Amino acid sequence: VQLQASGGGLVQAGGSLRLSCAVFGRTVRNYVMGWFRQAPGKEREFVAAINLSGNTFYADSVKGRFTISRDNAKNTVYLQMNSLKPEDTANYYCTVQRYNVEYWGQGTQVTVSS
Repeated sequence: VQLQASGGGLVQAGGSLRLSCAVFGRTVRNYVMGWFRQAPGKEREFVAAINLSGNTFYADSVKGRFTISRDNAKNTVYLQMNSLKPEDTANYYCTVQRYNVEYWGQGTQVTVSS
C-alpha cells in the first residue's frame, strides 16, 4: 500500500493550499482517512480526520480554517487549508486506518511565511 501526498509549498500568511493524498494498493472505502503534521523539533500532531460516514474531526488549532474531504472513487483524501498561519508550517502526513492497521504517506512540506 502506498500513499502519495502532494500539494504542499510555500505560501504567505493568510493564503490557501490544498493537499491531496492518493492511495494505491488498497480500496479506502472502509478506512478512516486523516492528516497529521510535524513541525521541526515537535512531535507529530493530529490535524483532521474523516470517517466512513463522512463525519469530520479537527484539531482545535485548525477548526474553521481547514476542511478535510474524501473521494472514495478516486481513493483520495484532501485537506483544504485556508487562512494559513506561520504556525501551520510543518510536514503534513496523510494516513488511512482501520482497526489496528494503518498506513502512512511520506509527507508534503507546507511553509507559511509571515
